[in-house]
Amino acid sequence: SGHTGHTADMNIFLDDPEFAEIILRTEQAIECGVFPERISQGSSGSYFAKDPRGKIIGVFKPKSEEPYGHLNPKWTKYFHKVCCPCCFGRGCLIPNQGYLSEAGAYLVDEKLGLGVVPKTKVVWLVSETFNYSAIDRAKSRGKKYALEKVPKVAKKFNRIGLPPKVGSFQLFVEGYKEADYWLRKFEADPLPENTRKEFQSQFERLVILDYVIRNTDRGNDNWLVRYEKQDDGLDLSDKDSQWTITKESIKIAAIDNGLAFPFKHPDEWRAYPFHWAWLPQAKVPFSQETRDLVLPHLSDMNFVQDLCEDLYELFKTDKGFDKATFENQMSVMRGQILNLTQALKDEKSPIQLVQMPRVIVERSSTGSQGRIVHLSNAFTQTFHSRKPFFSSW
Repeated sequence: SGHTGHTADMNIFLDDPEFAEIILRTEQAIECGVFPERISQGSSGSYFAKDPRGKIIGVFKPKSEEPYGHLNPKWTKYFHKVCCPCCFGRGCLIPNQGYLSEAGAYLVDEKLGLGVVPKTKVVWLVSETFNYSAIDRAKSRGKKYALEKVPKVAKKFNRIGLPPKVGSFQLFVEGYKEADYWLRKFEADPLPENTRKEFQSQFERLVILDYVIRNTDRGNDNWLVRYEKQDDGLDLSDKDSQWTITKESIKIAAIDNGLAFPFKHPDEWRAYPFHWAWLPQAKVPFSQETRDLVLPHLSDMNFVQDLCEDLYELFKTDKGFDKATFENQMSVMRGQILNLTQALKDEKSPIQLVQMPRVIVERSSTGSQGRIVHLSNAFTQTFHSRKPFFSSW
């Protein structure tokens, strides 16, 4: 069979038929010659995945084409890696696991009910437009030739064609622009009060996501805003017009989550600040609505443990998975959750949150084995005193 036969048995999403359908349409498009198209911006090989009619339906980021992956199509990153490794990359992150970070960010977003990360899962895809080595392409051509000339021999091949690539697949969101664009607009033309509150609520969810996963790459160019004014063409004589006029819709989408889940707090010469911390919205204390949404979860140690277990199930699928390093990642995340819980209880603002001392919460060797985990006996708390050489705080 063709492309779909290579990956159909790898992409099984029994609990999510809608997502399964989107992946099937992507595979069918590839089968029909409508291939994923490489996105020119960014430092990794990322692709717009399309349906059979050519409509963009997702963004696929293969593991092997990440910034430091061996098949990264942008040679400058390879040059950085080989010639100047001390200044490039992020020493606090596991290299070449961005696709898991993307899927992990969605998992955290979904469990906390934040709703700011477009659905993202790990999938396998094959496409001629992906960056393959000359050897893989030569093997594929040889097998296809054998299939034509000596079908009996070719039947013994496990796979005809190019090898599938594992990566993150994020649903494409329409009608959004980079936050920078809208933030400048809102400065010149302030939002109506209702919409401003809605935007603040969405902003707080972005902050919570980034803080929990300790995103090391959040500028104002990689979160998106969709703003729809719904007051065009209204009949002002309508008795309900005062309600309809103010009915506006604003929504944030947190994309590009591939550089999160560090195994230690950043202490290199650059500290990877959260760029949203300089925005005026970051000076406003977290709203009651946001606190009600996440505090019951974050202050429940069973919930946090379940979250860690779900991330374990996701991360362990990688060939290079290391349990000790994963535990370090979770120690950082638990520390972030501890700080965030305290900040929400104390009615702090996002700017006050990022100024809190960084903490890691480790499992202790004598920790409780039961489901209910108390900080006093199951975890040890360590304050991170080493300051980065170049820090914004």
